[in-house]
Amino acid sequence: MDTIFSKILRKEIPAKIVYEDDVCLAFHDVSPQAPVHVLLIPKKPIVNLTAATKDDERILGHLMVKAAEVAALCGAKEFRLVSNSGETVGQSVFHLHFHILAGRKLGWPPG
Repeated sequence: MDTIFSKILRKEIPAKIVYEDDVCLAFHDVSPQAPVHVLLIPKKPIVNLTAATKDDERILGHLMVKAAEVAALCGAKEFRLVSNSGETVGQSVFHLHFHILAGRKLGWPPG
């Protein structure tokens, strides 16, 4: 699977990185929908949550913990975490990613 996120992981495309470790990478979205809009992706190429397996549990748990840490690094005490699984619900890059959104009042329902 070769996506724009794969290219960012390989440092072929620049990104404004917020956080990186051996499991994940967080970087600012190039088209922010809120004052804080960071994408958190696993380094392992998982298509989306639907494609995740039991073997991915450690990675998924790591991402959940890091989402709160990344939000705090960006100055957000409260945030929304969004992940789309499939084209009809808005997934446009087929590499699992979480949108960390904060910095303004977010409405509900979102879509």
